Amino acid sequence: MILFAIVASMTCLFVAASVKAHVRARRATNVSWNGLMAKIQPVESVAIATIALDHLAPTKNQLELEPDAIWQMIGGLKGLQRMKGNADVLIAFAVFAERWNFHEGVIVAERMRRDGLALRRAVRSIERGLFLKNILNMRMIRLAFDLHDAAASYYLMRQRLLVLYETSHGRLHPYLAQAL
Repeated sequence: MILFAIVASMTCLFVAASVKAHVRARRATNVSWNGLMAKIQPVESVAIATIALDHLAPTKNQLELEPDAIWQMIGGLKGLQRMKGNADVLIAFAVFAERWNFHEGVIVAERMRRDGLALRRAVRSIERGLFLKNILNMRMIRLAFDLHDAAASYYLMRQRLLVLYETSHGRLHPYLAQAL
């Protein structure tokens, strides 16, 4: 019975987070394309791609990137917060693209919402770990895994959006690619 209650509450939290992200993205569609462009915060895209591909496409040297190096490449906590803030803007861009390519835009936006949830989950885990590390002087063993998850989720969101704009509205694609 307790297990059922735990599963039910976790499901409710997941559904609530999904609905919240969806409502936030829909609300952002009231913003113009230029307004969305203005909301993008700078993120080290090359570094994020390097970290994400290290995670998504492993090579012989899987232990090449150390957690401290990853932390620096991302830009620390500020970089993570920028990625988290950009996640909603990227989803809003995908929803905006539904105007030109409804079927693909809907699917890409949903995939990006799921990537955004994974990104937020990883960032929360990192923030919680940093808090506990400072309070309890604990080692952060999970940090590298969470950093990889955050970078991979952001990278996938960015790539999905760029491909959507390349196929749906090629004229805006270069501006978006430059901003991201």
